[in-house]
Amino acid sequence: MNNFSVRFVPSIQAVGRSLWQRFFAAAEDPFSSYEFIRALEQTNCASARTGWQPHHLLLYHDQEPVGLAIGYIKSHSYGEYVFDWAIAEAYEAHGFNYYPKWLCAVPFTPVTGARLALSEAVDRQQALAAIGNALDEQARQLGWSGWHINFCSQALAEQLQEQGLARRITVQFQWHNQGYRNFDEFCQQLKARKRKNIIKERAAVAKAGLRIEVASGDEITSVHMQALSAFYQRTYLKRSGHLGYLNADFFTRLKQGLSEQLVVICAYDGDNLVAASLFLRGKDTLYGRYWGCLEHYDRLHFELCYYQGIEYCIKERLAHFNGGAQGEHKLARGFTPQLTHSCHRFINSPFEAAIEDFIVRETQQYSRYMQQCAGLSPYKVQ
Repeated sequence: MNNFSVRFVPSIQAVGRSLWQRFFAAAEDPFSSYEFIRALEQTNCASARTGWQPHHLLLYHDQEPVGLAIGYIKSHSYGEYVFDWAIAEAYEAHGFNYYPKWLCAVPFTPVTGARLALSEAVDRQQALAAIGNALDEQARQLGWSGWHINFCSQALAEQLQEQGLARRITVQFQWHNQGYRNFDEFCQQLKARKRKNIIKERAAVAKAGLRIEVASGDEITSVHMQALSAFYQRTYLKRSGHLGYLNADFFTRLKQGLSEQLVVICAYDGDNLVAASLFLRGKDTLYGRYWGCLEHYDRLHFELCYYQGIEYCIKERLAHFNGGAQGEHKLARGFTPQLTHSCHRFINSPFEAAIEDFIVRETQQYSRYMQQCAGLSPYKVQ
């Protein structure tokens, strides 16, 4: 089609740093950067063994690379955060295979960003059509049930929907900087009850006598990263009964490759590091990712994961703070609801009508939910 061709690549190293960086700049989106994806793959966090077999897509036009999609062949749906378990169960219950499937996403990262990048020199609709045709053919050859793109931009989701993909939405909560000079000025924009609750929560941490320190760039040491790895695994073990998706080697490599975009906020009880949260910094956004603690301290989670992040954004004049997936409790702490988007193509699905109906009802449900959240805004009426 229009001199387009596609090649699938089994690892980020096979793509190469220079070509990858041509499409994904770390300063714009740290999660699609060469360093972040390579850390996931080289530490086997994202591998065939873990159900994330690298299968990246390169698009060529007249032999020139003009597009790149971060892709994986999935043998399960863990670590995606766009939930399709009900669809998978329906396939299994009726004797059909839902896995493998192909997913364009950053593993274990529910963050909207560049996942499929195209050169400005090509016609987007033609390029997307060529990618879609190639994925359809690959799905038939390799027995995929379909292919999916999670946490893509709204613009890309709309373009893919025009080409026949099913579009799903979910809701996250994010904080937006309105040019605040300090944390108190931000609090003054909140309703009295919400403002008093935040002050009370921060006071509880201060009362515990904990010392909060912020480290970034070269200030971050191997001790910080080792502690974060242990905290991360401890948090997952408590919540889910397993040690999480990421190993200690990943945290080490993350510091080696992306130190300038890392922010670590620590809590010390005396000289003991008792809790920490890890953030990544993009061009205008702070992304909260992982956190954990040795023991429970009242309201410490809110301090390290939300309030310190807000203070950092105000100080550094960052426009947005993405605190991660889910978490309706963020609404009372100054975060507001945002839609996220994903697109899905099911190949010769025996449940096409049922899936379409499910997505329609899901979209209606999230639309109502967004309206409900708007009615619970913590901000004063302007």
